[in-house]
Amino acid sequence: MFVLGRGRRDQNGSRLQPRRLRMKRFCRVAVLALFALRLAEGILLAKPAPRSGSREPVKSQARPASRPAAARKSASPAKKPVSQASRKPVARIVAGSKSTTRKITRPVRYVRDRKGRLRRVTYYNPWKEPSYADSTVGDRIDGEDLEVRRAAVEALGPLNGSVTVVDTATGRILSVVNQKVAFSGGYTPCSTIKVFVGMAGLSEGLIERETPIRVSRRLSLNLTDALARSDNPYFAKLGQQLGFERVTYYARLFGLGEPATLGFAGETPGTLPDAPPADGVGMMSSFGHGVKLSPLQLAAGMAALANGGTLHYLQYPQSREDLESFVPRVKRHLDIKQWLPEIKPGLLAAVDHGTARRAGMDIEEPILGKTGTCTDTSSPTHLGWFGAFNDTPKNRIAVAVLLTGGRPINGPVASGVAGQLFRRLRESGYFERERPASPATLISEANSAN
Repeated sequence: MFVLGRGRRDQNGSRLQPRRLRMKRFCRVAVLALFALRLAEGILLAKPAPRSGSREPVKSQARPASRPAAARKSASPAKKPVSQASRKPVARIVAGSKSTTRKITRPVRYVRDRKGRLRRVTYYNPWKEPSYADSTVGDRIDGEDLEVRRAAVEALGPLNGSVTVVDTATGRILSVVNQKVAFSGGYTPCSTIKVFVGMAGLSEGLIERETPIRVSRRLSLNLTDALARSDNPYFAKLGQQLGFERVTYYARLFGLGEPATLGFAGETPGTLPDAPPADGVGMMSSFGHGVKLSPLQLAAGMAALANGGTLHYLQYPQSREDLESFVPRVKRHLDIKQWLPEIKPGLLAAVDHGTARRAGMDIEEPILGKTGTCTDTSSPTHLGWFGAFNDTPKNRIAVAVLLTGGRPINGPVASGVAGQLFRRLRESGYFERERPASPATLISEANSAN
C-alpha cells in the first residue's frame, strides 16, 4: 500500500527509507571500512623504531669488481700541486676579505604554528634607524620652558624621536626635544597631510562635513569618519578632485615647503614637489608622497588651526635677553574660521575612537589631532607622526611628535607620547596658570591699541 504525502510504505505501514539516504549510509560505511583497512595495513607494515643505545645491523653489499691498476691510473686525471696559501680554511679567507656591501641584520624569533609547535623564523630587518635611543643628546635648553621640557622628555622616554611644543597664541617654541631631528630637512608627512587636504576640500566647496564619498563597494564615509579612521581612499579621491595645483597651494598656505622659523640658522625646511609624483596626486594626498615635512612645520600648521587661522613665524628664544625682547611675528592670516567647525570634529573623533585613541580623551580639556604612519623610503625608516593641540581657554599649545625606527613605531604610539605630555602638564596645573608676557610684547600691544 502507498500513503500520499509521507513517502513510500510497506504492507505493514512502516515507512521505507529513500534511496538517496540508503546510498549515503552505504558510502559512509564503505569509507570507514576503507579507512580502517588502510590504518591496519599501516600498523602492520610500520617498522619498529630502534632502541636507544642499540645499533641497527648494517647489511653487507657486494663490492664491485675492482679494475686493474693500469686502468685506474689512466682514468684518473693528473693532480695539480696545491700551494700553502690555498690550504687556508674558508672561514679565514672570508674573515680576511673586505666586503663593500651593507651589513644586513637578520633577527631570529620563534613563533607558534597552527598546531602549537615552535618554529624558528628568520626575517629581514630593513630599518636603519633604531626604535630606541637617547633623544636628548646635543640639545640646548637655554630659553626653553623647563616645565614643558621636563614633561616632554618624560613622555618620550626611551623612544627615538622628537617632540616640539609651540605656544599657539604667540608662535614661541616652548621646547624642542631632539633638536637635530626637529630642525632637519623633513620627512614624509604620512597621513598628517590629510588635515590640509581636508581644509582644501572645504575651502574649495567640494565637500562639507557630512558629504559622503564612496571608498569601497559598500562603504561611504564623511569627513569626520575619514579623519578618525585615517581612510586613504577617501583622501585619495578628494586629492584627485582637487588636483595637484590646489593641493600644493593649500599645503603651502599652511606653511609647508617654506621655513617655519624666523631666520633661525639651524633650520632646514621641508619641501613641496614641483610636479605631481609618479604614483599620482592620490598618493600625495593620502600618504604625502613627494612631500617633506619637518616637526616645526607641522606644529606651526596645527597652531594655526588652534588659534583660528593665524600662522606665526616660530621663534626659538635661547637666552633671557631673547625672552625679554620676544615679540610675536605673524606670517599670514588664513581665512579658515568658517571651516574650523567642519574639520575639528574629525580631529576630535580621532582621539576619541579613532587612530589616536592612545592620546586619551578628556571631556573637560579635549585633545584634537591627527596621526600618521608610513615608511620613509629614502632612509629607510618607519615613521610615526602625531600633530595635536588642546582645546582649553588658557595656554593652548600645539604639539608635533615624530618617532623614527622599525616595527614598533607608528602613529598611535606617537599619539600616546603626546597624550602623556598633555596629562603631565594638566596634572601640574600648567593650563590654569597665567603665562606672563614679555616686556616687548606688552609694549607692542600697547602701541597697537593706541
